[in-house]
Amino acid sequence: MKYILFASFALLTYCGAHAQHSLTKLWASDTTLPEPESVLYDAQAKILYTSLIDGDPSKKDGKGGVAKVGLDGKIINKSWVTGLNAPKGLGKFGNTLYAADVDEVVVIDIPTAKVTKKIAVAGSVFLNDISVDSKGVVYVSDTQTGDVFKIENGKVSTFLKNIKGANGVLALGTDLYVLSSGTVVKANAQGQTTNIATGLDNSTDGIEQVVPGEFLVSSWNGVIYYVKSDGSKQQLLDTRSIKMNTADIGYDAVNKIVYVPTFFKNGIVAYKLH
Repeated sequence: MKYILFASFALLTYCGAHAQHSLTKLWASDTTLPEPESVLYDAQAKILYTSLIDGDPSKKDGKGGVAKVGLDGKIINKSWVTGLNAPKGLGKFGNTLYAADVDEVVVIDIPTAKVTKKIAVAGSVFLNDISVDSKGVVYVSDTQTGDVFKIENGKVSTFLKNIKGANGVLALGTDLYVLSSGTVVKANAQGQTTNIATGLDNSTDGIEQVVPGEFLVSSWNGVIYYVKSDGSKQQLLDTRSIKMNTADIGYDAVNKIVYVPTFFKNGIVAYKLH
């Protein structure tokens, strides 16, 4: 009897660790969004924010902005915030939206859609993704320099260095997860790093937690993975053959919906995670 119980438990544990997942397409927006790079799901407002590069991703040309899109894929306001340069990652804390914009972090007041501040990040070249922790501390990656910066009470400091191709960041508790050219890296509060998963497409871009220890990871080239707690990965989507990018994804954890900005295809596609 003990053996049977143990065997049953072992089987359940094995099946849980190796459960297969899939994505089902729900909708696609129209293709009038100029180079959407990041999607942020706002559960409180029931809306999507998406950053629009609209040009050279490294150029300060004033053409970029942030759009508002409905959860049904209908574009609410393509020009919600304008006058940015090449905004990429988005993060939210309270009524404030943060956008990584080349070499500064733009602070936007959500109720008024006004830019209230621009925080210069000295030494940065290509700021890419943003994550805000539960205390309002902002983390922002620089893909070109390999640095991850920390902004606390308006003060900028370098949190991590030498993270090759640093892109997607996700602050969870006292840990920060960073995507590094095909590797998922976990950094503790002291900046000590551990590789969680390796061997993903080198253009790793966005990371979202599904359940503790399990993540969705997108690669800009057109791949989405499910990364499991044991470091194994399952490829859920591959759109490389049709040249459709899968940039910095957003995720509704309650309804298990993944929102994918398609960059050069100028739209957002929503998928149900199973």
